[in-house]
This record gives sequence, structure tokens and C-alpha cells, in this order.
Amino acid sequence: MADPRVDSYIESLPEWQQAICQAVRELVLAADPDVQETIKRTIQPYFVLDGNICALLAANDHVNVFLYDGGIVPDPQGIITAGHNNKTARTVSYREGEAVNVQALGDMFRAIIANNRAGGWRKIKAIRPPEATQ
Repeated sequence: MADPRVDSYIESLPEWQQAICQAVRELVLAADPDVQETIKRTIQPYFVLDGNICALLAANDHVNVFLYDGGIVPDPQGIITAGHNNKTARTVSYREGEAVNVQALGDMFRAIIANNRAGGWRKIKAIRPPEATQ
């Protein structure tokens, strides 16, 4: 479900960042019809369904997509750019001219949603042996 505050956030950005944010927004909303968008931390767009899925943050020269997966969702195409050892979220960063890897990011969104529906990554990590979450 669209949130006009997210529209405002995206519209305030340079054109190239708008395109990236809009592509990510469309992708996460298409991942499941129950995904909701909201604003947290005053201005930051978040996408949620039974927990956080991802958040957007535009910086001067890139856009960060924070994936709230506890580091357990596979990344076979290597799109994660930061936070590899982070215990809560990892990051995919896009710079001007870079394309969003729709397949890889969409797969990650669907996996995060499935994990959220199964109780969240914290619960999943607690019941899986460490090597099974990597």
C-alpha cells in the first residue's frame, strides 16, 4: 500500500535517485500484496510485512537499500555491498547509472518476507545451526 510520505521523499531526490528508489519500491511492493510502506526515523521510507523488509536512504552519490534479514538470506549473485557481518541488516548500494538487479533483489525480498512470516530472522537464527544461516 502506497504512503504519500514515501512519494514526497522520492520526489525530493535528484532524478537518477528517484528512478532507483522507485524501482526498488515497485519491486518490494510486488513481492507480496500485503507489503506496507511507511516512514520511520522521521523521513526514511521503510517497507514492512510482519517486520521490516527494507529501508531506503539516499546519500550524495548513492542510494542505500537496507535489507533487514539478519544476514541469513542467501546472496548468490553477490549484490550485497556492505554489512556482510552485520547482525541485523545488510546493504545494497546503487550509484548513478547502475541498474537494479531485479531478479536478485526480488528473490531477497521474497525470502525476507517468508522469514518474517515464519517469526523473523531472530527466531530462525535461534533454531538453525550457525552454518545453516550463511
